[in-house]
Amino acid sequence: MVEVKPLDALVYNQKKVDIKDVIAPPYDVITNEEQQKLYKRSDYNIVRLILSKAEDRYKDAKESFENWQKENILVKLPCPSIFYIVQKYTTEAGRKVERKGFIAKNKIEEFSSKKILPHEYTMGGPKEDRLKLTTACKANFSQIFMVYSDPSMTVENEIAPKYTKNAPFIDVVDDKGVQNLVYIIDEPSDIEKIQALLSDKTLLIADGHHRYETALNYSKINTAAEAQYVMSYFTNSEDDNLIIFPTHRIITKFVEPYVLLESVKKYYDLDEYVFNSSNKDEIKKKFLEELEESNKTRISTGLYMKNVNKFYILKLKDGAIDSIDAPEELKKLDLTVLHELIITRELGYTKDEQMSQTGIKYIKQEFEAFDMIDKGEAEASFIMAYPRMQDVKDVSAAGYRMPQKSTYFYPKLLSGVAINPLK
Repeated sequence: MVEVKPLDALVYNQKKVDIKDVIAPPYDVITNEEQQKLYKRSDYNIVRLILSKAEDRYKDAKESFENWQKENILVKLPCPSIFYIVQKYTTEAGRKVERKGFIAKNKIEEFSSKKILPHEYTMGGPKEDRLKLTTACKANFSQIFMVYSDPSMTVENEIAPKYTKNAPFIDVVDDKGVQNLVYIIDEPSDIEKIQALLSDKTLLIADGHHRYETALNYSKINTAAEAQYVMSYFTNSEDDNLIIFPTHRIITKFVEPYVLLESVKKYYDLDEYVFNSSNKDEIKKKFLEELEESNKTRISTGLYMKNVNKFYILKLKDGAIDSIDAPEELKKLDLTVLHELIITRELGYTKDEQMSQTGIKYIKQEFEAFDMIDKGEAEASFIMAYPRMQDVKDVSAAGYRMPQKSTYFYPKLLSGVAINPLK
């Protein structure tokens, strides 16, 4: 049984601060430049808690957190609540999306319970850092991103409309141009419905693996009741507005284009899309559309190389995966195939080089994967098709994890919408 509870949340006092000045992305996507901008934006920006610039950043975050509460910058909501969030944005392809979900807290479970499943691997450094911050401040400042399945769309169709007809608690456009609308669900009967809905679900961690494992470790250090729960965002995998974006593989170590093509031809059939300067954008659009269509029936990957006026769609040959030593659930993933057959076997990258991104980069933005080739900053870009939620579920349910940097759940969840005290 998955146990979910409303938050006894701390929130920003919007009578004292403008919410757009104090929110921030999750700590792990904030660059040094963005950190500086957020610092300048407000003395109360959440970045000062989640990514302090001080020499002793954990002590500094603790002091700021305590002072902001004393100054009534951060205030307690009058009753336990669930935060319903609608995030509106437009994809690069022009599709308008409204991703919906809610923030609550859930009881922390060991992965062995099978109630909560991971889908990617984590690294030690970030977990140690987040544990020090959690221990110092005794609070969750950011959410774990959880996915559950509810074909009846209970929250979206039955509960949320009661609240979304009113003015939102927060209405803010973030630095990526995403509009974030936040509504407070505080009716006990509605909260109970949400609790009952999730009680028999399996939760999949879509994003925030480091934060979840930190919460798991912290729950063993601090045995207080509040510390046995972690703040999470829950979204329904049955909603078409939940889109998983791919992470593209960029080869930065020199490789001769036609040598690479010969290697690729051992395992893939190739479709060529020739372009010139006048029709490049039109051909690129067709190439990307055809890549998605091809990947529905056959493992397919895109390829774009420096000084070659062609885009290629690589279509896996029958039997090509037979030589891959991996479970069936992983062998059906385009990234597993690409890494095992091309990046490891043909290009000779070691597992350590792939993990540390030595000679290879993992790029989320599609335009950047093309621009790096055009600017001569990379040798080849492998353009990945959009991952399927069902594949992620299948891999996790079988007890495996996706290759690193497989999925990119966009938009990121804002830090600063709610804070979950752990004492």
